[in-house]
Amino acid sequence: MELPAPNESSRPAVRLTVDSIPASESPVPALRLWSIRRSISLAVAAALVLVGALIAAALWYAGWPSIHRDETVTAAALFDLLKLVFAVVAGLGGVAALVVAYRRQRVAEQTNALAEFAHQLAHAADLRAEVTKALAEAAEERAKIETDRNGVRLFNERFAKASEQLGSEKAAVRLAGVYAMAGLAHDWREGRQTCIDVLCAYLRMPYMPPEASREAPRQADGQASIVDTKTARTAREEREVRHSVIRLIAQHLRLSELDPASWGDVDFDLTGAVIDGGDFSGAVFSGGRVCFSGATFGGLHVPFEGATFSGGEVIFDEATFLDVRMSFDRAMFNGGLVSFAGVAFDHGRVSFDGATFNGGQLLFEGAAINGGLLSFEAAVFSGGRTSFAGVVFGGGRVSFNRVALDGGQVLFDEAVFAGGVVSFDGAMFDGVPASFCGAIFSGGAVRFDEALFRVPPTFSSWPDGYSPDGLVMPGG
Repeated sequence: MELPAPNESSRPAVRLTVDSIPASESPVPALRLWSIRRSISLAVAAALVLVGALIAAALWYAGWPSIHRDETVTAAALFDLLKLVFAVVAGLGGVAALVVAYRRQRVAEQTNALAEFAHQLAHAADLRAEVTKALAEAAEERAKIETDRNGVRLFNERFAKASEQLGSEKAAVRLAGVYAMAGLAHDWREGRQTCIDVLCAYLRMPYMPPEASREAPRQADGQASIVDTKTARTAREEREVRHSVIRLIAQHLRLSELDPASWGDVDFDLTGAVIDGGDFSGAVFSGGRVCFSGATFGGLHVPFEGATFSGGEVIFDEATFLDVRMSFDRAMFNGGLVSFAGVAFDHGRVSFDGATFNGGQLLFEGAAINGGLLSFEAAVFSGGRTSFAGVVFGGGRVSFNRVALDGGQVLFDEAVFAGGVVSFDGAMFDGVPASFCGAIFSGGAVRFDEALFRVPPTFSSWPDGYSPDGLVMPGG
């Protein structure tokens, strides 16, 4: 099958006519000169005509006298004739020289005019380039603004979607929302704090660990109620979601301070949260504020081993530690504030073994140690301030064995040693003395018998000059 040929007669005739620009309208200065041959010829002809007219006028004025030629031409007449010929030739040469000089002047003027015109063209080109550059920059700025606007719109859409997923009843959807929100915090630098606030708010939501959900209440008839397997499964799924949040936070805290994905300089508000797991080993707290005030730590191991505290604040005030093992072993305290003021240690174990305290503050003021183990074995206090002022040692064991006190301040002012054992075996007191001013020794044992004192600790005066019961000094 052949396609029909196009109808040639139906095509409109398009004609383009390009006319030359008239010389009078051209912006380029024009030079109008005849050719050199033509110019000299016309000048010589005009000069001859003028000379002939002058001779004729002179003869007319003289009455047209007759000219008689002698039979013989004398030398004087010949010489006069030659002078006349030479004068005419010189005059013609002068006319030609004037024509050449005139043309040279016109060419020089044209050259200057063209140079000025070229300068104007170059200046116009520069202005055009600047305008083009300004327009390009404006277009780029508009494109950037539009891109940023689209980016913010995209971020807002991602934020809304992730928030919706976090509120889902299905654990898998909530888990996807956790990773989506963390990914958005990684990409959206300006909105990072908001994304992290949402993740922290999720951890602050009411939560019952799976172990608590297994404790089935008894009915009035004494028969054990049937454990709701669905509830136990839901609790385990929720634990996995919450541990994923903690795991993502810890991963970003382990990054270098120079890494743009690091979260070490942002705030984390986990006030009142229930923390039953997580690993913060190697985390770097370089700024911002991490708040665990009133939080409950229980059930599992929550390590901060090898963490670095170089700025900001990490607050555990009024937190409760129930049968949990928290380890700050080999941690570096180089600045900022780490506060355990008013915490309650009920069993479990919190250790700072091998930690180094070079600056900042570590506070246990007003804490209550009623059981378990609080250990600072082989820790080095070389700077900063560590305060146990007002701490109530009511039970358990507190170990300062082999610690090195060679700088900074270590204060036990107004602490109450009412039970348990506080041991300083092998401790080295060198530098600033540890202060026990106002401390009360009312029970338990505080042992310095194997400590080394280059700078002895300071105590308040005791009645009758005798050390209180339970305080064992070297050689005692």
